[in-house]
Amino acid sequence: MCIALPLQVMRTEAGHAWVAGRGQLRRVNTALVGEPAVGDWLLVFLDSAREIVDAARAAEVNALLDLVQGALDGAPPPPFEPAFALPSSLGAEALATLVGPEGPTPTPLAETQQ
Repeated sequence: MCIALPLQVMRTEAGHAWVAGRGQLRRVNTALVGEPAVGDWLLVFLDSAREIVDAARAAEVNALLDLVQGALDGAPPPPFEPAFALPSSLGAEALATLVGPEGPTPTPLAETQQ
């Protein structure tokens, strides 16, 4: 699974930014997003900024990551229903709306190992 982390820009350099968040400080490549400003929030994956987001979106992603970490740590589920449904819980019509009438074409495992 690939997860981008929301990290806030602390300092910029040509083509890079020093970002902080989720207990870390690191230097990331900004070639895909241009030059961010100090204070901007970036979604970072594999030490590369992939998107500039606002503070509200960064807070949403952080909250979701906190829920995932809690589940991994064995914390009880939150006392509310999530605001989304997993595809596995959807009926055929709702799933078709989500992925299109044809849906994704599965690739047999044998074909991916050739």
